[in-house]
Amino acid sequence: MVRKKSSLILCGAFLFVAWNALLLLYLWGRPPIGRLGDGGGAEPGGKEEWAAGKGKMGQVNLAEEMIRLAEEVEVHLDTQKKLLKQIESHRAVWARQKDVGKRETGSNIKEVKEAAGQQQPQKTLGPLRNGVDVWDQTDTQRPVHKVAPSLHLEEASKKIRNTKVTTPVPSPEFKIPILVIACDRVTVKRSLDRLISYRPSTELYPIIVSQDCGHADTARVIGSYGEQVTHIKQPDLADIKVRPEHRKFQGYYKIARHYRWALNQVFNTFSQSTVVIVEDDLEVAPDFFEYFRALYPILRSDPTLWCVSAWNDNGRDALVDPSKAELLYRTDFFPGLGWMLLKELWDELEPKWPSAFWDDWMRQPEQRKNRSCIRPEISRTITFGRKGVSLGQFFDQYLRYIRLNTEFVPFTKQDLSFLLKEKYDEIFIQEVYSATLVKIEDLQHGGNLKGPGPYRVQYSSRDSFKVFARNLGVMDDLKSGVPRTGYRGIVSFLHRGRRVFLAPPEGWTQYDISWS
Repeated sequence: MVRKKSSLILCGAFLFVAWNALLLLYLWGRPPIGRLGDGGGAEPGGKEEWAAGKGKMGQVNLAEEMIRLAEEVEVHLDTQKKLLKQIESHRAVWARQKDVGKRETGSNIKEVKEAAGQQQPQKTLGPLRNGVDVWDQTDTQRPVHKVAPSLHLEEASKKIRNTKVTTPVPSPEFKIPILVIACDRVTVKRSLDRLISYRPSTELYPIIVSQDCGHADTARVIGSYGEQVTHIKQPDLADIKVRPEHRKFQGYYKIARHYRWALNQVFNTFSQSTVVIVEDDLEVAPDFFEYFRALYPILRSDPTLWCVSAWNDNGRDALVDPSKAELLYRTDFFPGLGWMLLKELWDELEPKWPSAFWDDWMRQPEQRKNRSCIRPEISRTITFGRKGVSLGQFFDQYLRYIRLNTEFVPFTKQDLSFLLKEKYDEIFIQEVYSATLVKIEDLQHGGNLKGPGPYRVQYSSRDSFKVFARNLGVMDDLKSGVPRTGYRGIVSFLHRGRRVFLAPPEGWTQYDISWS
């Protein structure tokens, strides 16, 4: 395109020069002013008429001829002036377009390089062979867009930009650190053993164990793993001054302090961009790492999400579908218990981090800001720690019955874009409110119900929700008006083999914090 425009400029310049040359030849070819009648044929009648008009008429004709020539020259000059203006205007336009073309070309080169960079994994050095570095062939290779040599750069860039990608795909080599929050439980060994046995790469999943409490036996257990983990110790072990009525909650204050210190270490000292937090009493599933790697791009790309959790609060055996290990949901309730966050979220939360009860603080509207988390149908973590600051609260009643997934689901090979808010809301709300509306008695007796559902039970108040939840076996507590596992007020679970949605009336708009 640039060559074509340059040719047009040269052509215009050539026409200008040719025009002037023709004009000069035309003027030079005319007979001299004093001899117009000598066979020049400049005037009708030639020599005779010119001779007859000598004297006064000759002087008049000479003056008229001079005026006529001047007018001709003026017309020619005006035409040339217009031609020059046109050439100059086109030249300016072409120059601007050429400059834009250069910038677009540079941008396209950058986009092509970035697209290729996202598709190609970072090279990992393998073992030395004959003194030469050999790339590790065991790394997963992703397809690279190959552009035929005959394609222009713009066409190649357009081809790559128009390639449909269902979810944002970061480099396959990005790191996901695992932060283990430990204190004084030597049973942290059970948690670390599972993490290390299922970890597919020590480079991509560095394990950082942050220990509070200064418990020597626990420190020895952590230290026994050597270079398999990074052991850091929270330095401030002093008691925290609290008001008298909160002295029994000293442990909650120390946990909040520890979390703040440990997350600052991960994001600010170790300069990581994301982290998965597990506590020292959690055991993970075989596809724990696969789960978080696949969902990281979704979390990164959707601003309406703020965490990915491995936990289902209603994940008891009787409430989940064991044949749907791949089933994932959005939830407005912050689950914790094995969860991923990004550095950007920590930058937002750290300045106002609470002195205690950090998990319930996370569930407040001021922190949640209408954002959601991803959670699985079947939990990818279970807790085995009855001992703790909560003195076994919920453990005997709920937590000990949570089902841990045992089937490896290849999430990274699945299209998870349905979890993005716009797609998910449309599909999920349609599924819920097109389900058959039944009474709780119908579910409990089941005589008139045919098929596995789904069925919908509708609640309209805090009290009706709690009554229905208790009778159907799901957790009935609410935090800032949000039920556990709820999304838009809807709780999804299995009851006697049938899919059930415990849902508010259609047209729900927001949570009522007075329902807490």
